[in-house]
Amino acid sequence: MKTLMTLLTGAALAGSLTTAQANEIVVGGKNFTEQQILASMTSQYLDALGYDVEKRSGMGSAVLRQAQENGQIDLYWEYTGTSLINYNDVTERLSPEETYSRVKELDAEKGLVWLEPSEANNTYALAMREDDAEERGIESLSDLAQAVNEEEELTFALNAEFYAREDGWRPLQQAYDFRIGRGDVKRMDSGLVYQALRDGQVEVGLVFATDGRIPAFDFRVLEDDQNYFPAYALTPVVREETLEANPELAEQMNTLSGLLDDTTMSNLNAQVDVEKVTIERVAENFLEENDLL
Repeated sequence: MKTLMTLLTGAALAGSLTTAQANEIVVGGKNFTEQQILASMTSQYLDALGYDVEKRSGMGSAVLRQAQENGQIDLYWEYTGTSLINYNDVTERLSPEETYSRVKELDAEKGLVWLEPSEANNTYALAMREDDAEERGIESLSDLAQAVNEEEELTFALNAEFYAREDGWRPLQQAYDFRIGRGDVKRMDSGLVYQALRDGQVEVGLVFATDGRIPAFDFRVLEDDQNYFPAYALTPVVREETLEANPELAEQMNTLSGLLDDTTMSNLNAQVDVEKVTIERVAENFLEENDLL
């Protein structure tokens, strides 16, 4: 009987240790370049810190989020706007700070902890060729609106979704008090927008703020000085149970988050998508350059 009790106690203890093993971290990632870079970067970084890391990248957004809520993924990088709009059904327009505070509060109820947000904000943006923007003196969307209202000849390229959506093109013009005729707007696939802008077919194009083609094609992202576009701040999100088992993880991930901004992510994305460097090498080089490996 004593032997049986000892075995049972030992088995229970082993099960407890397996559940709360402090060094085991499952890192997730979505199925596009930026997310795959971050998943690789995080995995290499935590591995160097002594964690036993398993990486599961290439997942769809909703599937990845559900996997984290179910405890299958411990940590991944999420966008504040995605959680606010897609996972928590909040549609009111909020500032970047309000967006972060709201998702942090709402997701805490689901056992998820938002760590410190990075300066990388992968939201919609309008961009121009750098030399053209410099020549015209346009740095912000307010500058752009003024140029339009002064009847400068400007042609825009937008994807069809943004042109039609209720929080897209029309309310953007209202927010910045300018008006573009239909003939001056070309609707096309997102990928073609970058080519049209690069090749001079249009003067202004709708882009995503951390896309690697922005630095590769020498584009200037215009400052959204009235915070029209939703905030999509790139932020590490970790399960509360995982943090409890790994109390140093928050500070470690905040260190990594503090190194990322729009320019950094654009350059990393460009190395993969334009220069064709492998994701693992790009992530490794970044960590080495920042003394994290």
